[in-house]
Amino acid sequence: MFTGNTIRKLFIISLISGLTISVSGCTTMDAYTGESKTSNATKGGAIGAGIGALLGYVTARDKSRRERQKAIMVGAGVGGVAGAGVGVYMDKQEHKLRKQLEGSGVSVTRNGDDVILNMPGNVTFATGSSGLKTDFSDVLDSVVLVLNEFDQTLIEIAGHTDSVGSESSNLTLSNKRAQIVGDFLVQKEITAERVIAIGHGETRPIADNKTAEGKQLNRRVELTLIPVKAE
Repeated sequence: MFTGNTIRKLFIISLISGLTISVSGCTTMDAYTGESKTSNATKGGAIGAGIGALLGYVTARDKSRRERQKAIMVGAGVGGVAGAGVGVYMDKQEHKLRKQLEGSGVSVTRNGDDVILNMPGNVTFATGSSGLKTDFSDVLDSVVLVLNEFDQTLIEIAGHTDSVGSESSNLTLSNKRAQIVGDFLVQKEITAERVIAIGHGETRPIADNKTAEGKQLNRRVELTLIPVKAE
């Protein structure tokens, strides 16, 4: 969900948080003395997660956006799916998403191991707006149920617009829409390291922008779920 300075800030915060936790720790009560004490395992785990996430970012800076984010996830201890089990893992996730989204207007398609959710404008955003429709919030709540269960996937959120307005304003709007969806997922306890948000503006239409119906299809959000494979 984050790029450039935002990513660096996120992981510096993550590291600092890990170190803070290591000091304050997860305290337990000593049954004999009545004093609180901090687990050394908790300290080590917190430090390891913070440093691991930061190193995951540093060592993967030159990789593609997806590969970099996968490395960040692994560095943060999210883990991955064993190679032979990836297909089955994504099959199960796809099946549950189809069941959850039946009748919602959202299409679920498969591209290799990736699962793609296409959410058109009648579900997502009005023309020129970045405010979530009520129906869209409900759809995202259904998606979150599955995403939290299948947590070894990267979530790429792509915002798209119709051709109303300038190319630059549409690019800005699509980025904002993708970011808003990403923020919504994170607020619903989706791990931030799993989320990438990107806007494509009006550059990738799937229908004719000369019709209202075409504009509605182009004004969409796509969620691509990408399995993270174990090293």
